Amino acid sequence: MADRHWFDELVERLLPELSKRHEEKGYLVINGGLSVSGLQHIGRLRGEILLGEALRRELEKRGFRVRQLLTLYTMDPWKGKKSQRSQFPDPEAAARYAGWPLKDVPDPKGCHRSWVEHYWSDFGPYLSEFTDGRIEVVTTEDLYKGSLGRLILEEILPKRETVREVINKYRGRKPYPPGWIPVEPRCANCGRIDSTEALRVLDDGRIEYKCRKCGYHGVGSIEDSKLNWRIEWAGVWKVLSVDFEPYGKDHATPGGSRDSCAELARRVLGIEPPLGEWYEWVSIRLDGREADMSSSDFIGITPREWLEIAHPEILRFLFFSTHPHKKVVVDPARIPQYYDAYYRAERVYFGVEEAEDADYLKKTYELSQPREPPKSLPAQIPYTHAAILAQIVPPGKEDEALSRLKRTGHLPEKPDEYSLKRAVELLSKARRWVELYAPSSLRFRVLESVEEETLQGLKYRSVFQKLYYALSSLEEWSEESIRQAMISVGEPLSNRERREFYKEFYKVFVGKDRGPRAAPLLSLLPRDFVLERIRRAAGLDDGGG
Repeated sequence: MADRHWFDELVERLLPELSKRHEEKGYLVINGGLSVSGLQHIGRLRGEILLGEALRRELEKRGFRVRQLLTLYTMDPWKGKKSQRSQFPDPEAAARYAGWPLKDVPDPKGCHRSWVEHYWSDFGPYLSEFTDGRIEVVTTEDLYKGSLGRLILEEILPKRETVREVINKYRGRKPYPPGWIPVEPRCANCGRIDSTEALRVLDDGRIEYKCRKCGYHGVGSIEDSKLNWRIEWAGVWKVLSVDFEPYGKDHATPGGSRDSCAELARRVLGIEPPLGEWYEWVSIRLDGREADMSSSDFIGITPREWLEIAHPEILRFLFFSTHPHKKVVVDPARIPQYYDAYYRAERVYFGVEEAEDADYLKKTYELSQPREPPKSLPAQIPYTHAAILAQIVPPGKEDEALSRLKRTGHLPEKPDEYSLKRAVELLSKARRWVELYAPSSLRFRVLESVEEETLQGLKYRSVFQKLYYALSSLEEWSEESIRQAMISVGEPLSNRERREFYKEFYKVFVGKDRGPRAAPLLSLLPRDFVLERIRRAAGLDDGGG
């Protein structure tokens, strides 16, 4: 991995032009764009929000005035795909909403005012968890009612022949005919905004149209219409005065959609298009199957769902450790490994561990923080430990769980506020992760007692005896001391015998022949409980279980 961070190279490349724009305007605008077509998944955070936020924060450190926006394209037509219709109780009846503006499609679950509000509810309210909370959300619905509506009347419609010429240049098949008007009013009869043909612009600025779907002939207002998407994109750039906007790889092809919008911006609107950076999609792997996250196909997990199982810093670390041009695959089953990688970068950042790629890791860790990083190295509780402990100590008994973490050395006796907060949150997140994504070996319940029949069937009682004496002699009840004791007891055994012994070990503690790693499990259980259980397994005591 290169030692110089890709983000530093991006800033260096953008800085000359952004400095020029800032000098001319006195401020900069960073924008991102999302269409709320369905599931608002975590992949949408990568480019449109986090990349822009990182740039804004860097520019602000250098003394720039920067405003960051997120534009929701709420006037986009609802496609009515099978995956979208299936969200409704009656998918067939839901087909009637095809072509409607997203803002007008009803909430399929009936708990919000609209489709947009429903699916935004798992995304928008959580932006402040993943960012510093300084992103302003605007909607195209509001823009059409104001600045974008005026732009259509004053600049776009008077130059509609130039708009047609540019779009036809990139459109290829089925060029628009002379006289084409790049506006689609919403049909007052069937509600669609993707099936009307604008016939003429009236003196009062309204649009006469005919609906190709239902045949209705009517007149619509600009604020209840939608521009052709290419000129709409350029129009948003102008009315919001956008200076930088990331964009997905589907727009990055030379001669493709962004290039056409850039030409429209210059030739029709008289502005320079914003600078940008393209980014690859984010995929998700579930049960061994990988797919690109998709809003309208409902593939992925939302920011709300991510926060149930992991901290926002972990997702930011995944994104910022990888160049935007490279795909990121999120596998919820690998959350413990993601924490391990983050913890390593954290140790390097605070100078307690060395690494060849130290500068890269330090920068990635810095970018991973929604706000300021902690003042010193916090306690680092392995995620798998939290997952084990969350199944040993029931919810609501955080004090008991924290006490065990202190006893095992994962938390200091007097933890700082940051460490304490992270520990409590980690236990809750790991508990949820176990329910949803943990492998079967990590899902368990410690037996309150062990059946006599199980004890009588044990073949490795002599090994349990050695383990009992080894653990009884430990001065410190810690994961490392327990691990060393178990290693010494297992050394004389062959690989087959060791496997068979551990099957019996797990049957005695969790009632099945597999379980979490033995040393962390035992370290988080009360010492007396462990010794009594192993004493029974060794046949050294006929007392209760």
